[in-house]
Amino acid sequence: MIKSFFKTSLTFLSVYCILSVSLFAQVTSETRTNEVRNAESNIRKLLEDAGRSFNEGMLAYEDGNFAEAGAKFNKSVETFLYSTINIQKEARLQGCYNQLIETVYLIEFPSETKLPQIRSLVATCGWNISNEKADRLVSLVRSALSKTPNTAVAANGTAVPRDLQARVGFNTQEFEPSPLDELSKLQLTPEELDVNNPVAQQQYVYIQQAVANRSLGFSFQVHPMIQQYINYYQGRGRKTMEVGLYRSGMFMRMARRIFREEGVPENVAWLGQVESAWKPSAMSHMAASGLWQFIPGTGARYGLRRTAYVDERNSFEEATRASARYLKFLANRYGGNWELAMAGYNCGEGNVDRAIRRAGVANFWAAYPYLPQETRNYVPNILATILIANNPHQYGFGHIRPAAPLVYDRVRVPPSTNLAIIAQASDTTVQYLRYLNPHLRTNQTPPEPYVINVPLNKGNEVVAVFRRMPATNINNNNLANAASGETWQTISNKTGVSVAELMAANPGMKTPQGKVFVPVRGNNVAATSFTRPTNAAAPAAAPGVRTVKARAGDTVRKVAERNGVDATELAKFNGLLPNSVLPAGREIKIPAK
Repeated sequence: MIKSFFKTSLTFLSVYCILSVSLFAQVTSETRTNEVRNAESNIRKLLEDAGRSFNEGMLAYEDGNFAEAGAKFNKSVETFLYSTINIQKEARLQGCYNQLIETVYLIEFPSETKLPQIRSLVATCGWNISNEKADRLVSLVRSALSKTPNTAVAANGTAVPRDLQARVGFNTQEFEPSPLDELSKLQLTPEELDVNNPVAQQQYVYIQQAVANRSLGFSFQVHPMIQQYINYYQGRGRKTMEVGLYRSGMFMRMARRIFREEGVPENVAWLGQVESAWKPSAMSHMAASGLWQFIPGTGARYGLRRTAYVDERNSFEEATRASARYLKFLANRYGGNWELAMAGYNCGEGNVDRAIRRAGVANFWAAYPYLPQETRNYVPNILATILIANNPHQYGFGHIRPAAPLVYDRVRVPPSTNLAIIAQASDTTVQYLRYLNPHLRTNQTPPEPYVINVPLNKGNEVVAVFRRMPATNINNNNLANAASGETWQTISNKTGVSVAELMAANPGMKTPQGKVFVPVRGNNVAATSFTRPTNAAAPAAAPGVRTVKARAGDTVRKVAERNGVDATELAKFNGLLPNSVLPAGREIKIPAK
């Protein structure tokens, strides 16, 4: 009886276990299937949203609304940037994103040898855009390159190009809202204010350690509000932080160098992220402008000029140096207290002085109740940003790849030089020069010798052009690229300028070589041939380096395998990623083995 009972019980238990395992397996399988399905849905939606914005940009470009086209193309790129999906781990998204950036750039800054590969982009991203529509846009971009600049004669008799490359570049020089406007209204939620949960407590210990060992290069007082802003950036402020960390790559190397030269802790330069999100065109409701948000009075105090020709608050290096000097002045004023220096940068030393008098001690947290609301948010916000930027993995931002540094050459040009001639001398466009020089208010440099930024490795060419021609005649000429074997007669045939005039404009040059001056009066010279400017230094040429062209559907890894080289090294050599999708015809340099 007992034996039978145990046998029955064991049988029941076995059946129960089998059913339980089966049910558990079924639930696990269904859960995983749902997770995969949700992930696929999110990826599909991201691609659809990006494609919709890109398509709207194409329509705006066809209608001649280039500012709107630029905004829509930027929105297409930002769809990836603002997404919570890690695009570097999804091959489809990574390929689409990399090719999208390349395509948008080539729509804005095309050349005869590099036109946007829109068909390839559409295929990579799986967008529903017809080949006819893609080809029509490429045709419009190509037609822009054939346009010649019209010229007008100014009152002083100087010929001024009126519409150089009218459809090259989106020509968007508008100001963008400063993040300081939102910061002044920011209210932290109860969840963000909570610093007692285990994760926040662990991160708070890290802040204490960073301050104790001075690993950030300067000292500050540990306060729970710093952790509260870290909580904010790990939650609803995540996209703001991600975009800021990405854009910081363009300017932070330059900012660190200048702050170091001026004797300011390098990490204090992260103030730029809170001020402008690293946007040179940012402007606040208080008329503060540029990367470092100078108001006119403070900018002038530190040597940033505002004239009909320039607003140097929007410059890269000059405004950065002015910012470092102002911060150093403030730190010296407050006995080396960088929290008070940051507060003074935001609301002015007068407000900080009054807050200190009311608090009775030169301490930011003691003066905190007496400072403007924006400044109360501002200082802990910067300290939170510095902590996250110095240890992004600690705070969940390790997946962000900063943008490539914005690199360029700096050259001094003659007074009142038109940007058209500088663009031709540096093989770029007026629009790209304006991008590199956001402080220029017109297409002409100030009426005195002036230093401007030109594309990397083009500085010597620009200087060489100006050395050959007196400054008074610079704006009376265009430049043409002389092909190998050309004569003055062939250039005369193309431009409508006589051989005698051409030779007079290029004294000492027996046969045309490189860039030659062509008098603008009465000629129909075609614009110089443009090449895509780059923000990164090209690898130095080495013996044995050869160039191959990518095939349709190629990635860097496929090209590497075909040529027997390491994919990672090949990617680095060409400034790409191993999984970067390459448009057909893209030239790839193969390093010597």
